[in-house]
Parts: sequence; C-alpha cells; structure tokens
Amino acid sequence: MTTLKSRLQDDLTAAIKERDELRSSTLRMALSEISKEEVAGKEARQLSDDEVLKVLTRETKKRREAAEAFDKGGRADSAERERAEGRLLAEYLPAQLTDEELDALVAAAIAETGAEGPKAMGQVMKAVNPKVAGRAEGGRVAAAVKRALTG
Repeated sequence: MTTLKSRLQDDLTAAIKERDELRSSTLRMALSEISKEEVAGKEARQLSDDEVLKVLTRETKKRREAAEAFDKGGRADSAERERAEGRLLAEYLPAQLTDEELDALVAAAIAETGAEGPKAMGQVMKAVNPKVAGRAEGGRVAAAVKRALTG
C-alpha cells in the first residue's frame, strides 16, 4: 500500500516532468512541511497518513486565510494563487462533510453524551471530533456544536 506521503512525492515528480509550476511548488511546500513535522520533537520519525492529513489540512487552511488577507489588501492575483494552491492540496484530503452531515454527527454526539446547554460544548466536541477526523475544520465543527447546544 502506498502512503499518502509517497503519493505526494510521486505526484511532485510527475508535476516537475510536466513543467507544472503551480503543482510542483505547492507539493514541494507540502512535503517540506511534512519533513519539518517528522524531525520536530526528540526523535525523527515517519508520519502516519493521519498525521500527513493533519499537515495538509493545516496548509489548506493557511492558503484560505492568506487568500482572504490578499483580497482585503486588494491583491487579487496573489489571492487567486493561494486559492489555487488550496484547491490543489484539498485534492489529497478526504471529502469534506456537508453542513447536513456535520449537523447529524453533532446531534448524535449530543444524544450520546446527554449534553445540555453551552457549558457542555467541550464534552460534545470531545465526542464529535474523532467522528469528523479531517472531514471538517475545527472552527466549522465548533460552530455547529454551539448552534445545536444554544439553538
């Protein structure tokens, strides 16, 4: 079975051969972030696919935030480049949950924990996060939980 990291490396090689500048620079950056993560801490190690997904999710979020900042600064060309990089990285992420799917998972977690009111937010987040695992961003999950508990 090929790992996600080796798939990224193979895709980078193909992008370089095809002279696809956007894809090759984006994948280089992603692999660089993965390498940094592998040597962080006391011992160098190989990241699992789940850990690689976390790095890619974080990088995708950075691209979206940078695009928003460039839009506010009136730099549409830079914003578009960040969006293109984000879309490219998103191809490697699991399909994102729809709002309806996310709300259903949150409702199930609330029923499972018997949580009531905004004070139970942490309890519900703890129950729902493993079920979401990379298919929705933390802020989106938190907003859905808050809506369900205060609604």
